[in-house]
Amino acid sequence: MKSILTKDIVFITGAFVSHLGWKEWQEYFEAHGYKTAAPPWPFKEESPQELRKKFDNTALARLTLDQLVNHYANIVKRYPQKPILVGHSLGGLIVQILVNRGYAAAGVAIHPVPPKGIVPYEFSFLKGAWKSLGLFTSLDKPYLMSFKDFQYAFVNGMDLNDQKTAYEENVIPESKRVSRGGLTDAAKVDFKKQHAPLLITAGSEDNIIPAHLNYRNFKQYKQNGSVVNYKEFPGRNHFVLGQPTWKEDADFILEWLNN
Repeated sequence: MKSILTKDIVFITGAFVSHLGWKEWQEYFEAHGYKTAAPPWPFKEESPQELRKKFDNTALARLTLDQLVNHYANIVKRYPQKPILVGHSLGGLIVQILVNRGYAAAGVAIHPVPPKGIVPYEFSFLKGAWKSLGLFTSLDKPYLMSFKDFQYAFVNGMDLNDQKTAYEENVIPESKRVSRGGLTDAAKVDFKKQHAPLLITAGSEDNIIPAHLNYRNFKQYKQNGSVVNYKEFPGRNHFVLGQPTWKEDADFILEWLNN
């Protein structure tokens, strides 16, 4: 996008995992002349190992999606120019919301959670995500995805040792209130409104956010002169940021930004 003049990128993390998963992505884009930041969610500043020790973190448990979106909006508004926003999963939904609000020079939503109004009826989504809603459990205790559930939702198809490493290095407790927020107006996007360029990517092997769900998300945007593109990558599961193929995805995004 030749109209994009900024070299600032803000990476926005999804649910269940640490912001530290963006490290290689930051190094990649910084090597291509960008300045990057991957700010953590509130109450998630520490390492995954330390955060898992604080499983009873009530402050995290009480975090809502609306508060989380405003957290990133306040970060983005501090930039002298609107930055580029790149988000994964729930972070991708936040990118769509902030692009819709006019806070971004461009947005990239990687396997995003769908905005309100797109009913996620795909079975693999329901199987991978329902526990995070915390039905019949206390909302004042965070949810920690089990290794078994992580295998299905994030790292399906990977070698067992790689799955274990990915879990150890990334998985952290999560607010059930944030997960439930995806069903509320906090997750609302006006698909008719003009917006900055937006790219939605999907993976053919993603269970928790299947490609079909991402495509339905993309198709909701109305043809109003705004740039909105869609790309499905073969072989990608939901751990797309850390798969060996991550650089191919980053290459595509870089080319899209510079097209």
